[in-house]
Amino acid sequence: MKNKVGFLMLFICTLIFSQQTTFKFDFGGERVEKGFIPINSTSKFDKKIGYGFMDISGLKSIDNDGNALTGDFITSEKPFYFSVAIPEGNYDIKLNLGDTKGTSETTVRVENRRLMLNDIKTKQGEIVEKQITVHVKDSIIRKQDGTQIGIVKLKPRETKYLHWDNLLTIEFNDKAPKVCSVIIQANKTAKTIYLTGDSTVVDAQYEPWASWGQMLPYFFVTNEVVIANYAESGETLKAFEDRHRIDKIWNKIKSGDYLFIQFGHNDQKAGNSTKSGYRKRLKEWILKAKELGAIPVLVTSMNRRVFDENNKIVNTLDDFPDAMREIAKEEKVDLIDLNALSKTLFEAMGPENAKKAFVHYSANAYPNQPNALADDTHFNPYGAYELAQCVVKSIVDQNLPLKKYISKNYKNFNPQKPDDVEKFHWPESVFMESLKPDGN
Repeated sequence: MKNKVGFLMLFICTLIFSQQTTFKFDFGGERVEKGFIPINSTSKFDKKIGYGFMDISGLKSIDNDGNALTGDFITSEKPFYFSVAIPEGNYDIKLNLGDTKGTSETTVRVENRRLMLNDIKTKQGEIVEKQITVHVKDSIIRKQDGTQIGIVKLKPRETKYLHWDNLLTIEFNDKAPKVCSVIIQANKTAKTIYLTGDSTVVDAQYEPWASWGQMLPYFFVTNEVVIANYAESGETLKAFEDRHRIDKIWNKIKSGDYLFIQFGHNDQKAGNSTKSGYRKRLKEWILKAKELGAIPVLVTSMNRRVFDENNKIVNTLDDFPDAMREIAKEEKVDLIDLNALSKTLFEAMGPENAKKAFVHYSANAYPNQPNALADDTHFNPYGAYELAQCVVKSIVDQNLPLKKYISKNYKNFNPQKPDDVEKFHWPESVFMESLKPDGN
């Protein structure tokens, strides 16, 4: 026990006096692998030491003897969240999942419900090692020497988000999540795909809302590519500039990285048109990305769930999708036509079944939700997952350079034949809210 206490004090001092980017956590009971930090069911997050569980209620430490690292684990009957104070950047996270005397079933998401591993099942006595690559960000804009030169102007609702809080938070979810160890190490080589956009792209924190951006990491090869989602609800191209979100990206993006741009839903609001700055800003962003050696990719805004009498999708986005298509040709940049793909997808679903992809729920379907939810712009996890597959399909079908980084999780999606919603796997998180996101 003395050795364990001594090691813990040494680690605390290291964390306080340096910007540590490598961590090794041994989840389980009293036995601890050499060189690892012990984590048990009472390890509640403490900002003084910089790591721990968000909520320890319901956590169980199980020790099966045997190997110190994989012979014990942490589990719970509800989702549990482990946070680490860590500098912004890209990180590889190695996870040992399983049970040497039983089975397990684990889904892993990070930050605001960003999907990384889906329904990982282990057989009796099996331990599997999985790796994910995660982008961690904060709101400070810095020089290379660390000096602050600006800040992203966050909205009040964003102060509760898990992706601006100077922590890496990992969500362990599913029927029987069993976690033996977590190893975090900086990744300096992965290509970063920066996502810009609105509420249809953002990493949504609360059930039942979701967007395609938070599903995208699941379809890319870990270690080589990382998704950095900077989208936010209600944003336009101009607001993205005014709040310095794009400045934060310009400050971080490097040669060989990607910049995905999807705006239109909020830009089309009263008084705005494609001629009132939209085209000009798009072209400026494209030029700036190229100057920095990054690769801009335009993404047309997906359709809303608005059908005509013939069950065909009605365009509610004016000429914004066409403007983006034209600019892609003029500037010779790649285009993902999510507007066209979503039309095919929603029409294949039909007016009634398409509700299952959007936030359409009867009253009291979720806690503190006295009124029915009927939103034809925003998606639930199933709809977000289907749209993410549309994005990946476009990358694959066009043979874009990113195609070589698409993982085996992508199964040649056909938007004319949507996935069966009843077979969609999404264990819900503990965060729920009936308040509609900003924007429409």
